[in-house]
Amino acid sequence: MPYANTSARITLAQFLKKRRKELKLSQEKLAELAGLHRNYVGSVERGEVNIAIDNIEKIAKALEIKVCDFFKDSI
Repeated sequence: MPYANTSARITLAQFLKKRRKELKLSQEKLAELAGLHRNYVGSVERGEVNIAIDNIEKIAKALEIKVCDFFKDSI
C-alpha cells in the first residue's frame, strides 16, 4: 500500500491503523500498551496531530515494529 503522494503524518496514520487492526488491538488497548491516552491514539490514526518522535517510538514498541517500518512503503 504505497503512500507516495501523502504527508509523513498521513503515512504514519494509515500504517498505524493497518498494523493495529492486524494485531486485533483496539485503540484503547494500543494506548494502554504504549502508555498513551486513547484519545491521542485516535487522533494520531486520523492524522490530526503532529506526533512527537518519542510517542512514535512508544507506539512502535507496542506494535512490535521498528520506527522505520511506519515509513518503509512511502519511498
